[in-house]
Amino acid sequence: MMIACPTHTLEWTRRRWLGWGGHSGLLSLVAMLGNTPCPGEHSEQRPSRATRVVFFFMNGGPSHIDTFDPKPALAHLDGTNYTGEVNINSGMRVAGTLWKSDFKFQRCGESGLEISELYPELSRRADDLCIIRSMHTPSSLHAPALLQMNTGQTRLGAASLGAWIEYATGPQEESLPPFVVMLDHRGGPINGHGNWSTGKLPVSSPARIRSPEHPFEISNASDELAMDETRMQELLRKLNSSHLGRAAPDAQRQSRDRSYELAWRMRRGVPEAVNLSRETLETQQRYGIHRPESREFGLRCLLARRMLERGVRYVQIYSGGGAQRDTWDSHGGNVERHRQFAGETDRPIAAFLEDLRLTGLWDETLVIWGGEFGRTPTREANTNGRDHNPHGFSIWLAGGPIRGGQAIGATDELGIEAVETPCHVADLHATILHALGKDHSCLNYDDHGTELSLTGTTPCRVITEALA
Repeated sequence: MMIACPTHTLEWTRRRWLGWGGHSGLLSLVAMLGNTPCPGEHSEQRPSRATRVVFFFMNGGPSHIDTFDPKPALAHLDGTNYTGEVNINSGMRVAGTLWKSDFKFQRCGESGLEISELYPELSRRADDLCIIRSMHTPSSLHAPALLQMNTGQTRLGAASLGAWIEYATGPQEESLPPFVVMLDHRGGPINGHGNWSTGKLPVSSPARIRSPEHPFEISNASDELAMDETRMQELLRKLNSSHLGRAAPDAQRQSRDRSYELAWRMRRGVPEAVNLSRETLETQQRYGIHRPESREFGLRCLLARRMLERGVRYVQIYSGGGAQRDTWDSHGGNVERHRQFAGETDRPIAAFLEDLRLTGLWDETLVIWGGEFGRTPTREANTNGRDHNPHGFSIWLAGGPIRGGQAIGATDELGIEAVETPCHVADLHATILHALGKDHSCLNYDDHGTELSLTGTTPCRVITEALA
């Protein structure tokens, strides 16, 4: 049995033993071995270490120039031609003239962090936010850029961030899914399931929610039927354990078995967790549920908070649906689209951050906001929209071990390219794992001789400037 870094050969063995339940008498030994840290990994629990993650994903690519990265130079250059060397065209689109933001920025909080007028509620929590203004990603196309942000790879089939978090953190609350994806009511992102795939990892499939008011279909079986199903589940568990004792390791089969067992256990934990009627009217109003524009996203944010309280480790909430017209992808109507989507999400996200403070979850929860890339500082030719920009864009972090009230890095004066403290998506992933107390270079999975990891072969670092 191997327990040394960098591979997690131990991880499969530990999960296999756990599959035997209490029959093997080895659980105490497994628990001790499972806590063996890799070199460079946190060997002690720290009060500021996060145990759960929420990712507010702005599907389609929001404009950093109009949200969290003010560019006053554009006011003087508005309407002039871009003459730089960076290729700012995606696909066959043609760049037009430089275009200043239509939104005013103001200094917010004691930190004076500059935030767009699009976020009046979120700006009140400026001192909680760490804005990284120098993100960059390899692709200017939605499909690979979405996969890059979600899985660390630009191809389908890789395990997602949520799957790696479940794999890294191990067993948890058994009556709720460890990984939840909440889709926009208008649809899901390009690549669909590929954005939250478990890949080759031996973990449970994530639960996908489209309607926050009816998140899961949970049947109410009679006590007699439930007793019969319990016996059947126990028989299946014994048969599976017997087969595992004779067969070669099969991570996908184990993952499928865990998913079936989780679906059974969810009948106990889910109904109470998703009962939003237990929340006060004042709480629901803070989340904007009484407003038509923010109701849907507010319901998702409130449901996410309840799930985090009950042990769910990773929640991803999408803003923006399937069709291009229903996302942040502002090739046309940049101003109107950003007003719409910011208006839908501003109040709910601000309320969510406030509730993390009120419920004592702040120090244990890492919050991420961002999309797959940013937008250009130019108009698309003959339109009132902005093109894709992978060379420089913004995300923000909050909670857990994050030091708020600051901006890290910078794009150039036009907002085209990350020029100060550039941060690759792999750096973001390494930082997320670090916030959870995990070393990205040690978190690997051996797939029949092929070593898999979230950050892959891309040279990367933890963004230590973001940490308290």
